[in-house]
Amino acid sequence: MTFRLFDAPTREPSQFVGFAGNRIDRQSEKRSDDSARQALAAQGTRILLARAGRLLLKADGPAMVPFFHRGEIEGLASLVDEAVLLGVDADGPVVALPADIDLEALPETLKAFDYRTVLMQGLLPEAETGAMAQAGALLAWHATHRFCGRCGQPTVARAGGYKRVCTGCNAEHFPRTDPVAIMLTVTRDKALLGRGAHFVPGMYSTLAGFIEPGETIEAAVRRETFEESGIQVGRVVYHASQPWPMPFSLMIGCFGEAISDEVSRDEAELEDCRWFSRDEIVSMLEQRHPDGINVPPVGAIAHHLIRFWAENG
Repeated sequence: MTFRLFDAPTREPSQFVGFAGNRIDRQSEKRSDDSARQALAAQGTRILLARAGRLLLKADGPAMVPFFHRGEIEGLASLVDEAVLLGVDADGPVVALPADIDLEALPETLKAFDYRTVLMQGLLPEAETGAMAQAGALLAWHATHRFCGRCGQPTVARAGGYKRVCTGCNAEHFPRTDPVAIMLTVTRDKALLGRGAHFVPGMYSTLAGFIEPGETIEAAVRRETFEESGIQVGRVVYHASQPWPMPFSLMIGCFGEAISDEVSRDEAELEDCRWFSRDEIVSMLEQRHPDGINVPPVGAIAHHLIRFWAENG
């Protein structure tokens, strides 16, 4: 019998989505309480600066540079105790720091972009975009976990920024990742897409929702699909995942097999929800749908789910 468990394309599907190109060795077994501070003091360490979901970039002609050196951060970041050691890559240590400059009053040599814009506009190479996702998620977690959930006392960063310890009861708190099921529900010939009122005009996407405690990925796919569209789902298969640093989620992309047909959308969640034929999906991907309907841009995992189904029917 042929052993087929790990048969897969040379490049797994998750490597094609945005934010997934991180090349940093996280050094997870080597973090000490002062490892971030040691890295900051090392020669050549590169620093990412972010604040409120926006990354600080240096303008270098038409290019944008995300990395700063220690001598460049004066006046930009003073909270060195909040440094996070992202790890080490081929060029040395990489650290993230919260920026403490007014992002609305930057000098001409600096720009601040939200993470989604950095991704969708292709402002950085995929490895740097992946590092940004790691930094953004960790800095967001630190910003929202400054006090202990057990006793309410202040917490301090430890383990290079991968832990916070309560100064009162010594409780340890670790970075969180919120799992989100994002799914394309399909039959052999059609796919279910919806649009929220906040979407850009003409865009339809896959359905999605947070996975709840005590729930499997498959159960979340079935529940969220039924709650939002009224469509019942049978078999569920995993396809790919995507880090999503808004603020610290993991998008878990799946395909769901529809076993009912009549759509009954949740009007509080969706402005519209309907079936699209494979030919319509292809025209949307090629931006030639007669009604001007399109799908999310290529950096989003929803785009990859839609394209994979359209091209592999």
